[in-house]
Amino acid sequence: MMIHNRLIHVLYAVITTALTTLLLSTTVFAQAPATYRQLPITIEGYAKPFPPVHIISNLYYVGTYDLAVYLITTSNGHILINTGVNNSTAPIKANIEALGFKFSDIKLLLGTHGHWDHVAAMAEIKRMTGAPMMMHEDDAELLETGGGYDFRFPQGRGAIYEPIKVDRRLKDGDTIRQGDVELTIHHHPGHTKGSSSFTYTTQENGRPYQVLIINMGTINPGVNVGFMPGFPKITDAYATTLTKQKQMRPDVWVSSHAGHFNMHDKYKPGDAYDPNRFVDPAGYLAKVERYEKLYLEQLQKDRATAKPSN
Repeated sequence: MMIHNRLIHVLYAVITTALTTLLLSTTVFAQAPATYRQLPITIEGYAKPFPPVHIISNLYYVGTYDLAVYLITTSNGHILINTGVNNSTAPIKANIEALGFKFSDIKLLLGTHGHWDHVAAMAEIKRMTGAPMMMHEDDAELLETGGGYDFRFPQGRGAIYEPIKVDRRLKDGDTIRQGDVELTIHHHPGHTKGSSSFTYTTQENGRPYQVLIINMGTINPGVNVGFMPGFPKITDAYATTLTKQKQMRPDVWVSSHAGHFNMHDKYKPGDAYDPNRFVDPAGYLAKVERYEKLYLEQLQKDRATAKPSN
C-alpha cells in the first residue's frame, strides 16, 4: 500500500506544476460561449490541485484543495459527485487516473447542490463520459439555467456556468443504484433549495461502515435566513435541515468542502491509507451543532431587520 501511495504522489507531482499554472494564471478561462459567463476564481483553494485521497473502501476524494469531488467505484462503472469550478475537469481526470481508474468508466453524475463552485465543470464531464446527471428536483432548474435561477437573485442574473441537462429529478428518500452501490438522497435545503446529502453502506475488512456525503447548512454572504423573497420558507428549511442532520449517525462523513470536515487536519499528502482516518461521529455532531449555532445567531440578526408587510 505504501508503494501504491508513493506511485500516486509521483504521478500527482508530474501534473501539479502544469495544472497550477493553468488554473491560476490570468489566462485560465477558455473563451466562453455567449450564452453564459464564467465567474473568476478568486479563492486559491478552489483551483489549487490536490492529490487524490482514499477515504474508505470504494470512496475517494478527487477534487481540488478545498472543493470536494467524490468518486465512488462500483461493480459496473463509477459515480462522480460534484465537479468544482470551471476548468476542474483536467485535475479531476488526472486524480482518477492516478488512482488507477478510467475517467471513461464514470457512469453516473450527482451533485450536492447547484452553486457554480460545485458544478461548473459538470456539463463538460457529462459530454466526455456520456453519464446521466441526477439532481434533487428543487435544484434542477438551477443547473439547467447555468446558475441563473438562484433564489439569491430573484431578478435574474443570467447563466454563470454551462447549463446542465438533468436526466432524473430526485426526491427526498429516493435511492440511486449503480452496480453494487445504492445511495439514498436526503433533501437538506437552506444553502440552496435543493441542497442534498447522500448515504450508503460500504464494507472494509469485513466491517460495515455508514458513509455520509453531506451538504452542510452553511449560509452564503448576503443571505437573510429570516426572509428571502426568492425563498420565503428559508427559515424553516434551515431549521428542518439542521434538525435532520443532528439525527444522522454516520461512521464516516465528508462534505462539499474539504474545510467543512477538516480534511487537511485529518490527512496530509503521503499519509498511508487508514480506513478509520475519517471515522469521526463525535466530530460530525459537533460540526452540525456549530452550523446550527451560526444559523441561530444569523436568524436573530436578520429578524431585527425590516420585514415585508403582509
